[in-house]
Amino acid sequence: MSTTEPKRRGRRPQGADTKEALLTSAREVFAEQGYDGATVRAIAGNAGVDPAMVNHWFGGKEGLFTAAVQIPINPAEVICEVLDGPREQIGQRIIRRFVTAWDGVGGGQFAALIRSVAGNEQAVAMLREFVQNVLFNRLVAALGVDRGEMRVALCGSQLVGLGMARYVVRIEPLASADVDTVAATVGPNLQRYLIGDLDLA
Repeated sequence: MSTTEPKRRGRRPQGADTKEALLTSAREVFAEQGYDGATVRAIAGNAGVDPAMVNHWFGGKEGLFTAAVQIPINPAEVICEVLDGPREQIGQRIIRRFVTAWDGVGGGQFAALIRSVAGNEQAVAMLREFVQNVLFNRLVAALGVDRGEMRVALCGSQLVGLGMARYVVRIEPLASADVDTVAATVGPNLQRYLIGDLDLA
């Protein structure tokens, strides 16, 4: 992980290009330093804008990350939502939340992200950071379960795999199934990965 200081580009005016400059900078800094290592000050400095513009445009670091990774979901809200209900239905609630969000934008944002992952290390790092550190690491820690790293990896494979099958490869009938069907059929797999017994025996 690099410890070099972010590039200084000079201050930008607080105009329409500020938001895009912050997004570009965020992708660079998050990919290089990870979510926890990146700071609002470093991202803003790299973009040449006032750090206050992060709050102005995105409401803070987490909102900026969500916009930069192009997944139309606030991870903090997701975690609160899925923990607020019966523990035995967490998997279904996660699947329902993500499929509803992705369906709302026609799956286009997820498809674009996956296509960019194929040849872009920055996109790979951003997607991995979202799945592992920003979403499932937090969720697994909140649930207090064992074998956290394996659970996080398995959950990530389930969520990314579902997105690939439904929105990119468009495997039928999964691609056109309604949200309730997807949550009911895929949710139990995610449920086991989160809190179930992972031993083959």
